[in-house]
Amino acid sequence: MFIAKVTGSVVSTQKVESLVGYKLLVVEPYRLEPENRKSLSTTGRTFVAVDTLGAGAGDYVLLTQGSSARLTDETRQLPIDAVVVGIVDQVRVDAQCVYHREDE
Repeated sequence: MFIAKVTGSVVSTQKVESLVGYKLLVVEPYRLEPENRKSLSTTGRTFVAVDTLGAGAGDYVLLTQGSSARLTDETRQLPIDAVVVGIVDQVRVDAQCVYHREDE
């Protein structure tokens, strides 16, 4: 599981039947900034993930990938590799807040 920021969405009018009705998001993984460990920074990569929670652009989310993405009740039968499993409210590292949703 890792933290990612929602940077966009994907519209696909033609897709396999099992994905009809699911929102697809473009997400960019983030990590703890390595030098001062006081903020999150991008990894520079992007993924497309299925959203089952209603996340939107600018939200930080918890993302799971691979076979774990198909272990939720909602995604068990879907041909997916990444799914949003949480919307992040706060990240604390070494007793300090490095992200808070209300600060955005």
